[in-house]
Amino acid sequence: MGDPFYITTAISYPNGKPHIGHAYEAIAADVIARFQRQMGRDVRFQTGTDEHGLKMAQKARDLGTTPAALADEMSQYFIDMDAALNISYDVFQRTTEPRHHAASQELWRRMEANGDLYLDRYEGWYSVRDEAYYDESELVGGDSGEKLSPQGTPVEWTVEESWFFRLSAYQDRLLALLETDGFLRPESRRNEMIAFVKAGLRDLSISRTSFDWGVKVPGSDTHVMYVWIDALTNYLTGLGFPDEGADFARFWPCDLHLIGKDITRFHTIYWPAFLMSAGIAVPRQVFSHGFLLNRGQKESKSLGNVTDPIELADRFGVDTLRYFLMREVAFGQDGSYSPDAIVTRANAELANSFGNLAQRTLSMIFKNLDGDLKPFQTAEVDDALHVLVATACGSELPKAFQALDFSNGIEAWMRAVYACNQYVDEQAPWSLRKTDPERMRIVLQTLFIAVRDLAIAIRAVVPASADKLLDQLGVPSGERDFAALADADWYGRLVASEFRVAQPVGVFPRLELPAETD
Repeated sequence: MGDPFYITTAISYPNGKPHIGHAYEAIAADVIARFQRQMGRDVRFQTGTDEHGLKMAQKARDLGTTPAALADEMSQYFIDMDAALNISYDVFQRTTEPRHHAASQELWRRMEANGDLYLDRYEGWYSVRDEAYYDESELVGGDSGEKLSPQGTPVEWTVEESWFFRLSAYQDRLLALLETDGFLRPESRRNEMIAFVKAGLRDLSISRTSFDWGVKVPGSDTHVMYVWIDALTNYLTGLGFPDEGADFARFWPCDLHLIGKDITRFHTIYWPAFLMSAGIAVPRQVFSHGFLLNRGQKESKSLGNVTDPIELADRFGVDTLRYFLMREVAFGQDGSYSPDAIVTRANAELANSFGNLAQRTLSMIFKNLDGDLKPFQTAEVDDALHVLVATACGSELPKAFQALDFSNGIEAWMRAVYACNQYVDEQAPWSLRKTDPERMRIVLQTLFIAVRDLAIAIRAVVPASADKLLDQLGVPSGERDFAALADADWYGRLVASEFRVAQPVGVFPRLELPAETD
């Protein structure tokens, strides 16, 4: 069993159906999890839903239902989205589960035992939509003169009895953590959080009495926990906490919390402080990715541009959508998508370049070699192609993916795909069929090996399509990781098994531009 690797997404707030931003984060996390599995790591991948808080209570009231019934209904949409997008999570953690209440209450008790909690009165600005408290200095003015949070959401003046967490006591330790190289990426977000901490931290209100939809504060009938304590604890719950043996001992601290940039403060200031207080190790890294924009605009119900990710996947293909999002957007920055951009990118790279390469190669082997593979001696030009493909697939792509630089990793992979297509054009196996059949065989088998390497390398991004292609190449399911790329004997074993290439089936069909686009 390889080294442990624990990755989480943020847990989605299910007061509405999933949108493209939820899909983007789930896909990115899945690509990372699958890649780490291919690297031989023992991966634990967790996602889930954050179901408590005032927003859910209000939404349920508006709909004439109970918060619990609403949570059940809405969480299912996120489970369905993950299934539709081929998200290979190990744990889907719902915060309404009894074991999660137990974990959150244990975290609370440990913070209390450390002397970091005290009872007082909260007076300040609260955003229901963000489930966040804001200082007066952080507020911005709306068009009508009303006060808004930094995110542009409404705030209301709130006064109630509350438990407080001594966040101010952790200022120096949090600053040291944020200045640790690699804890928070990308650099721009790290600089923002350092500036926030340096400006001075105030103690944090961590309980509410104005509603009861949440985890009860231990020993209290009136207080429920601030939703972010409850939400963040999910990362521990899924590993069995408060039992610190077994999965917890193996996978904590978390290797990577993958989150959207709008919740960076909660994950890199509040969460580490809670953990420090409770005597639990802090996560190794938090990566705060950007937003996905619809033709350059943030999606919103008022603009009428909210995209259903399942609809998008049904329309263009799950793997096509996954590939586009990982290829198109520099991870960590905001990115934009549109149906025509998806079609253009998918046709140029998946259908016309890689898909066509695989289809041509297997078709020619099937037709001209009767699907038969044999040992062969390569020439210098064949070796050069092999080295180029092996470098891209076995070194450049993994190095970039390890750094979460997906677009550059796929760029390296595409250079290898283009090199293979250039090799086909230059070697012209269709001409060699008449002039030098033995050379044709060498060219086609060289391409066969290259296609196998390319399919294994891109498998984390387009898992179903890559596996469909690897099945046609006769590659055993247990030989599809990066260690297999370095196995020099695989081709000899395949030949010895008397595997024959059958009539190939294309894995990346060409797409049509949507009718409504210009």
